[in-house]
Amino acid sequence: MRLTGPYVVGFVATVALISVGSGCRRRSTEARPPSEAAHAQPANAYVDPSECARCHAEIARTFLLTGMGRSFSRVKPNHAWPTEAVSLPHEPSQRYYTITRRDGILYERRHQLGVDNREANVLELTADFVVGSGNHARTFLHRYPDGRLVEKGGIWAMSPGYDRAAHQDFRRVINEECMSCHNAYPRARLDDEGNGPRFSDQLPEGIDCQRCHGPGRAHVDAIQNGNIDLARSAIATPSKFNRDRQLDTCMQCHLEPTSRPLPFQIRRYDRSLFSYVPGNALSDYFIYFDQAPGVNDDKFEIAGAAYRLRKSACFKQSEMTCTTCHDPHDIPREEQAVRHYVTVCQSCHQEIHKQTTPRVQGAQAAATCLDCHMPKRRTDDAVHVVVTDHFIQSRTSVVGLLKARNEVDESSGGAYRGEVVLYYPRELPLTPENELYLALAQVQQGANFSAGIPRLEEAVMRYRPDRPEFAYELAHAYAKVSNDPAVVKWCEEALRRDPRYVPALKELSESHVRRGDFGSATAPLEKAVELRPRDAYALADLGNLYLHQHRIQDADRVLQRALLIDASLPLANNTMGLVAIERGDDRSAERYFRTAIVAQPDLAEAQSNLASLLARQKMYREAAFHFEQSLLSNPLNAEAHHSYGLVLALIHLDARAIQELRRAIELQPRDEQLHLDLADVLASSGHGLEAAREYHAASLSSDPAVREAAAAGLRSLPR
Repeated sequence: MRLTGPYVVGFVATVALISVGSGCRRRSTEARPPSEAAHAQPANAYVDPSECARCHAEIARTFLLTGMGRSFSRVKPNHAWPTEAVSLPHEPSQRYYTITRRDGILYERRHQLGVDNREANVLELTADFVVGSGNHARTFLHRYPDGRLVEKGGIWAMSPGYDRAAHQDFRRVINEECMSCHNAYPRARLDDEGNGPRFSDQLPEGIDCQRCHGPGRAHVDAIQNGNIDLARSAIATPSKFNRDRQLDTCMQCHLEPTSRPLPFQIRRYDRSLFSYVPGNALSDYFIYFDQAPGVNDDKFEIAGAAYRLRKSACFKQSEMTCTTCHDPHDIPREEQAVRHYVTVCQSCHQEIHKQTTPRVQGAQAAATCLDCHMPKRRTDDAVHVVVTDHFIQSRTSVVGLLKARNEVDESSGGAYRGEVVLYYPRELPLTPENELYLALAQVQQGANFSAGIPRLEEAVMRYRPDRPEFAYELAHAYAKVSNDPAVVKWCEEALRRDPRYVPALKELSESHVRRGDFGSATAPLEKAVELRPRDAYALADLGNLYLHQHRIQDADRVLQRALLIDASLPLANNTMGLVAIERGDDRSAERYFRTAIVAQPDLAEAQSNLASLLARQKMYREAAFHFEQSLLSNPLNAEAHHSYGLVLALIHLDARAIQELRRAIELQPRDEQLHLDLADVLASSGHGLEAAREYHAASLSSDPAVREAAAAGLRSLPR
């Protein structure tokens, strides 16, 4: 047997291309920095909500008890969090979560089981803020010292998007879109240099009066100056709006036609997220989209209250609004709430059910209007949450509406594909700007590439918008369908409109990387880093590019900059590990790979690189474990299957080794080295005939060394 030579060949650390392995690709917030958006209200136009409470004390008191008033808050020592540790094992991702409280501080801890079932990849962060009132759910956030907020997945149940093997763990960035509906408008300007917005420590706590009544500074100043008439005109009063504007006030946060990739909403490029003021037309700020009619018409999602209500005959055949049933200042609870909502129903339907009628299947004997016509249901997207269905309709059954369900993983092929249709407003004037947005909706999240790409390209060529975003989005769509020459063309078009437009510079660089042209990829990414010197993701990608070009010192320099900004950044740590290997510093390489894995356990490249390093050090059992972890995340990696098979053979697990090597050959059937290594393992385990076939396959190699080894292997087989 000649196991030593061929087996060692497989353990080569692989440089991960910058198009994969970054852990988090952020596009939406970096495309339109708040400082570039027009129409934003100045921060000093808003007041602390305590100013409102001075004159409106009782309204302020009851509002703070509502879900909106408790939508976002700091985690305080006196909160009724668990006094004992609560654990949640999450089988799909093989991770374990524990929430504990020490000295009044809430912590969330994650670990996995490593070699010999020892704890591994332990990460513990403080829970600093909580999103959600607790009426239905809460999610904890951690605030980094630089002001970035990240979601902490997995407490008593996993957050939406986390019930799967590969989830974002503690890395989901809280961006402006999240904050715009879950909290009052931030009072300070948000800076985002590509890593996620940095929120001031003085964040508002909960949606406040001004989300519905508009900025309050002018109103408060007029009151203090005794000008009552000016005070009244300086504040929005939604009850005096027409029906459409009243609905817009609520729908700024409560209208989401779908949470699935579509997009459900596009913000007009000249508007910032925090610029909408009640009384204005919502469609001047946002355009809403839906799937084509007949596709998943009964979808029931957690943020779909307004969408479902608008399907109801009650809504269509009356002038009702959200406030017909809901007083936003004071929400009743439990039995009081039931009595209130039933009374609202009876204000229009006095004669209903005075006679005996067939009961809805599954409804209780004492069922009310709500139980049969607006039952509570488990949502399709947030599968651990049960909320009221606002689609008021006649039902024959309410059986099964609370049944447990599994989360749908859109990334595994279940995403919607088809036309993206305008939902709200129902019609848009046929202007060049609107035509561009309608075309953009087809491609922005990949729902309708086949029809959408030519439609957007035709619109961009016809209307020649001055802004760079439309050309950039077209380039990004072409990247998704692997048309890199078109990516280059439209990135250059975007940069002609704005040479400083960082998303186009990044996209242009990635297109060159995909074609293996690392030299051409370097200049646009260097320009992006020059414009955003603290963009840790761009720095990590640039370091990876330098490594591909064997510019080791340059790679080390920019990766160190990235890690100074975010020491846990998985891609930067993984690439630094490869830089350390190039320098012969295996100890540092191991440290960097392990740091990457702690931050992102499903980063296949880091797991494979660590496994290769451990195998070179003859730590075969631990190497096998990390190859296995790598393949859980990327089962199509032939090189990892190959190396895993070699390690398994070295620890005398020949049957599993043969299985892994056969899988590698399925993925790369023309790699004669794979056939040679499989032949060696087959021969050593007594499978002579099968070994002979593999040696024959290896003997066809163009590599003389492989041919010679195959011939020697054939001669060594028993005759």
